[in-house]
Amino acid sequence: MLIVPLTLGYLGPEEYGIWMTLSSVLTWFTYLDLGIGNGLRVKLAEALAGSDFNKGKIYVSTSYALFGGGMLVLFLIFLIINPFLDWTFLLNTSSGLKNELSALVVWVFGLFLFQFVLKLLTYIISADQRTSITGALNLAVHLLIILFLFILTRYIGRGSLLDVGVGVSIMPVIVYLIAGYIFFRTIFKKISPSFRMIDFKYSKDLLFLGGQFFVIQAAGLIVFSTDNMIIAQLFSPSEVTVYNIAYKYFYLVPMLFGIFLNPLLPAYTEAFATNDINWIKKVTNKTLKVWMLLSAGVVFMLLASGIVYSIWIGKGINIPFGLSAAMAVFVIINNWNNIFAYFLNGIGKIRLQFYLSIISAVINIPVSVFFAKYFNMGAAGVITGTIFCLLISGSIWAPLQYKKIISGKASGIWNK
Repeated sequence: MLIVPLTLGYLGPEEYGIWMTLSSVLTWFTYLDLGIGNGLRVKLAEALAGSDFNKGKIYVSTSYALFGGGMLVLFLIFLIINPFLDWTFLLNTSSGLKNELSALVVWVFGLFLFQFVLKLLTYIISADQRTSITGALNLAVHLLIILFLFILTRYIGRGSLLDVGVGVSIMPVIVYLIAGYIFFRTIFKKISPSFRMIDFKYSKDLLFLGGQFFVIQAAGLIVFSTDNMIIAQLFSPSEVTVYNIAYKYFYLVPMLFGIFLNPLLPAYTEAFATNDINWIKKVTNKTLKVWMLLSAGVVFMLLASGIVYSIWIGKGINIPFGLSAAMAVFVIINNWNNIFAYFLNGIGKIRLQFYLSIISAVINIPVSVFFAKYFNMGAAGVITGTIFCLLISGSIWAPLQYKKIISGKASGIWNK
């Protein structure tokens, strides 16, 4: 909430929209981890549940080797193709920004990839059921970003995209470098990565399960992260700014729900492994009650959105009520899907999700363009397309699969 007005005030609506679009484009690459992170989380949780620290150390060491090597290759490939990319065309902006955008992309992309390798630590934290640590690290990152932006706006005034991009991107690198050094010398010392413990025969365990997670991640990437680019191409970067303000306002609710859900992911893994079905039922019922409470909160946020926007960002940017209403529906449905996705991901029963996520990914962009352009809904049409894909990818089948598994009646694809 603090970062948006600080960044918007520093860059202005046009360049803020460019930064949001560019950030989402670069984030596409950082999701493509071949599912190694999620594969590590599941396999490490199983190893820790059996107190097999030696196997845990092998999984951690091998994951860092695979992931670090992959990100290095990806960065080298990017350095080769970047000179041939016209970012001003891709972002639908002025040709005068060509040199600045080209330099910015290299810096931000390199820092994103480095950060991504360092953030394998969060999967280790999750596997050990210490998710509050991840929350503390995220808080530290955002506090540093706020401090950095405050210094920029206070002492430099209005500046360049390069300042913001490099400064914002380097903060997570600093935090996760320090955290990794501390934690691997203390609480995770028994499973800290080591060159001599790298064993690529274990990579099959990581990549087989992780490969399915990867496809789901890639599909989710298309569904959730292409909206900025679609809006920039159909309309303008300024419309991206309008869209992102509404998105960040309503996404406070999924962020809050995530605080409740994140600890459940490794806990579901352990509970299912020990056949503690009653605990799973009890927790899921509580989660449904939290969802209903938060959904009521979303409705209140929608009714108060006009007042909140004027206080938060001033009256210079108009956020259409239709866009806010579509965001509210998106958040409620997204939270519903996550209730069951966390359970299914935690126990590794993701085959059905795997297939349906591919369908959603294929239709997302044309459906979003259809609603935005041919229904004349503007940016609200883009998020409406995302809502349509969410309904297909998990709103109905995921609760049904949960019930089948819990009742012991799952078979075939429902149990894979």
